[in-house]
Amino acid sequence: LAQDAALPPAQLSARRARLVSEHGRQHFRFDRASGRLVVADRLDREELCGQAATCTLPFELLLADPLQFFRVEVTLEDINDHSPIFPEERVTFKILERSDPGSRFPLDAALDLDIGSNSIQAYSIAPENEYFSVSYGSQITGKKSVGLVLEKPLDREEHAEMDFKVIAVDGGSPPRSGTTQVHIVVLDVNDNAPVFTQEEYTGKVLENMPRGSVVLSVLATDPDAGVNGDISYQFSQAVSQTDSAFEIDPRTGEIKLTKPLDFEAAETHELNVRATDGGGLSAICKVLVHVLDVNDNAPELVVSSFSSPLPENSAPGTVVALFTVRDRDAGANGKVSCALEDQLFFSLRPAYKNYYELVTVSALDREETAQHIVTVTAADAGSPPLTTTQTFTVDISDVNDNAPVFNQTSYTMYVHENNVPSVLVGALSAADADVGLNAKVTYSLSPVQAAGRPSCSCLSVNSENGQVFVLRALDYEQMRQSEVVVSASDAGSPPLRANVTVRL
Repeated sequence: LAQDAALPPAQLSARRARLVSEHGRQHFRFDRASGRLVVADRLDREELCGQAATCTLPFELLLADPLQFFRVEVTLEDINDHSPIFPEERVTFKILERSDPGSRFPLDAALDLDIGSNSIQAYSIAPENEYFSVSYGSQITGKKSVGLVLEKPLDREEHAEMDFKVIAVDGGSPPRSGTTQVHIVVLDVNDNAPVFTQEEYTGKVLENMPRGSVVLSVLATDPDAGVNGDISYQFSQAVSQTDSAFEIDPRTGEIKLTKPLDFEAAETHELNVRATDGGGLSAICKVLVHVLDVNDNAPELVVSSFSSPLPENSAPGTVVALFTVRDRDAGANGKVSCALEDQLFFSLRPAYKNYYELVTVSALDREETAQHIVTVTAADAGSPPLTTTQTFTVDISDVNDNAPVFNQTSYTMYVHENNVPSVLVGALSAADADVGLNAKVTYSLSPVQAAGRPSCSCLSVNSENGQVFVLRALDYEQMRQSEVVVSASDAGSPPLRANVTVRL
């Protein structure tokens, strides 16, 4: 310092040379003996001058006798003794997944107290990725700015979150660096519609399952997040839904019965289910519900024709009734067989498909059995089987197949001679096993009389009740005995008759 001021070292002591600082703090010390300026304590350029491009420490060299001072300025040169430091150790960015490439997301710049080439020169990302780069440049104001630049569209469904480091490097030798951890949260955009795990679901339900029974559950997934990934289920209105027998849980997709199903009414129900996310995107799947038959229907027997009364002279094989059997159940539950309890006079004969004929198998006799109660039982092959019975009351109509029968093989009647004319001498009686006109008996004298027997025209027979009268007075000495043949005839067509001999 003495040399720069052109002062002999001897004057420095004689004139009491000393350093005077404007701020009172002295960073240097003046050695009067040698005239040298030496550092009084450790100098920190960043503490003294901050980020100023030039760091100058001014002070005065003051001498007395005579008073004289010199302006002294010491320029403090920077060394690379500070590493870059980011304001935050961890930074989080929330970015929409459909942000356009080239979008810039400002990042707080790192701070390096050094200047010039020792200050921050570059930023980089580690590890490098295809989605982001870092930009570092001057703004219009001249201030350096740092930001993340989106190079490629994000896809939350592929990467919901990303982590990497941003490194700031200065230009010192050797260089120093600082890092901050960057956490990227990709915000969802509703760019995915729900997707069902199956295009078509199939369920099977017994027709007697009670209300509230679970049929099946549908499931759709949506890779979006938040409300965009929240799925609700409902029956689609795109197809008319007449199946009020079903309800669906809007949150779980569980389909339940609201009432028992009926296999006989519908064997299959087709439903369309729509899954809708919170953003309004939706998908539709088909649900087929197959109703399994339960043996809940007894066979039905429908009579097409029935003949009653039936003439007793009907030939074996005569058709009495024609009927059909059916069962609304399916499989073994709908397979019907028929059986007949009385197989002595009647039998069942298959006609066509599920038609049966009730036919006679032997001769009928009204006089023996005037009415037959025939019971047909139709049973299905379910377990346990269900049965239906049909009763046919077959009345047998009369045919004139029985002649009158007298209650005696012959009759003998007596009369005193000299009798009163038209005197009653006896009565005949004949019965007919038939009914109606076929059993109505009338009596008459037969025109055919017994050969070789004495006959008399003196007798008369009441046609209604068979009473026998002697029409005139008889003489024992002239006729002691007489025989006539009396006929009993029914009113059938043709009539049947029987003869009996009446001896007087």
